[in-house]
Amino acid sequence: MFEDLQLPTSVSLFGVLVALLVLHLLYSIFSSSDRKEPPGPRCFPLFGNLFQVDLKNLDQSLFDLSKKYGPVFQVNFGPKKMVVLAGYRTVKQALVNHAVEFGNREITPAFNDLTKRHGILFSNGDTWKEMRRFALTTLRDFGMGRKMSEGIITEECRYLIEEFEQLEGKPFSNTKAINYATANVISTLMFAKRFDYNDPAFQAMVQRENDIILLTGSASVWIYNFFPWLGPFLKNWRELIKNVESNMAEARKLIADLKETLDPEKCRCFVDAFLIRKKQLEDSEIQNLHYHDENLLYSVTNLLEAGNDTTANTVKWSLLYMAKNPHIQDRVQEELSRVVGSRQVQMEDRKSLPYTDAVIHETHRLSNIFPIALPHATSKDVTFQGYSIKKGTTVIPLLTSVLYDESEWESPHTFNPSRFLDKDGKFTKRDALLTFSAGRRMCLGESLARMEVFIFFTSLFQHFRFTPPPGVSEDGLDLTPIVGFTRSPKPQKLCAVRR
Repeated sequence: MFEDLQLPTSVSLFGVLVALLVLHLLYSIFSSSDRKEPPGPRCFPLFGNLFQVDLKNLDQSLFDLSKKYGPVFQVNFGPKKMVVLAGYRTVKQALVNHAVEFGNREITPAFNDLTKRHGILFSNGDTWKEMRRFALTTLRDFGMGRKMSEGIITEECRYLIEEFEQLEGKPFSNTKAINYATANVISTLMFAKRFDYNDPAFQAMVQRENDIILLTGSASVWIYNFFPWLGPFLKNWRELIKNVESNMAEARKLIADLKETLDPEKCRCFVDAFLIRKKQLEDSEIQNLHYHDENLLYSVTNLLEAGNDTTANTVKWSLLYMAKNPHIQDRVQEELSRVVGSRQVQMEDRKSLPYTDAVIHETHRLSNIFPIALPHATSKDVTFQGYSIKKGTTVIPLLTSVLYDESEWESPHTFNPSRFLDKDGKFTKRDALLTFSAGRRMCLGESLARMEVFIFFTSLFQHFRFTPPPGVSEDGLDLTPIVGFTRSPKPQKLCAVRR
């Protein structure tokens, strides 16, 4: 009897489940028909599109795909779906006109390992907003892009020039002194401390910073981001973690020294400013969610790594381009001699050095230091250029496609400073030069980086002529980059001949 009573109940429940399943299926079909996803290459099970790209030259692979699938397309790397933005107009539209929707940072497993979601570069929400605001305000207080930082850079130029003078015009391939110079500029702002170029601990720290950037963009670390369980088996991932931990230990020591000598009435550097702000909040009993040791440590290391590698590589590329194009170097040095003479170049000279400024901007463009911007993530569902992109989707702004966009730059792979000059020879800006990205996540150290490159470049070419070594023609210089997360020139011999 009880079995007879249960039967219709079971049938009813089964019918309800079937109906719900059918309704869900119909909803999925009709709702998906309204959502037009970006196009992209056909995926392989489990691996996605990994077999259709070269992870060692990912930016070029994605650029090639954009020519087939358009400026907004998607790829699947393993189980991870990513939307790629290509071309100046598309990247600008997303990052500037839809800044909020495309404004989050994608925290990959590697980035999480690097910073634990603290600091500036690899955080989101209130932590990111407060740390970025604090960093911008503090660096401006210390003269980022103004006279105070100009003095720090000018002083560092003296040490860098001495290093090149010691070469006595002989061929060299070691350009580490440029890394030491740029590292000292950011170190002075962070710790109120510069290091001797021959300090072994400083040399090791700078080398680790460069290795971290290189390893983060390596093929095996990309693989780790898609299949994190492979980490312990990947040499590059193990080496990356080792370098990060060593640099964290060095930064902790420097911060500890500053804590011991902190004077709230005398702010010496970024670390002091952070510690003073932390103490102010504690004294006022205001809730302090962001000013803690982890955010300090990771903000400092973010700025150290970002402020060293990219600026140093831009200067290194400039030496190579000038040695490769001696007629352009001639014009730069003629303009410097005529306008500045033998005195120290200052930022206010830039407006009187239009050709030199054009050469520097073309170096920023062609060197393409950051070919793929740090990945973004959508903060909400968004319809963009007719395509539906879900909240939390990883978004790749492809800066290679911006800096080499043929609709913006004629013969984009040619070094041509005249792009930045008008018919009267005056310098003119180009909106498509998104070297430092754009929108909410654009590089907060852009003004400092531009100042460093200008002063280091002009100071070096005031004092030296850079040429290929004897027996090597300009055509013998290799412009093929070493590709990590950034692009650096291959080590090759040049001569710095005193003028």
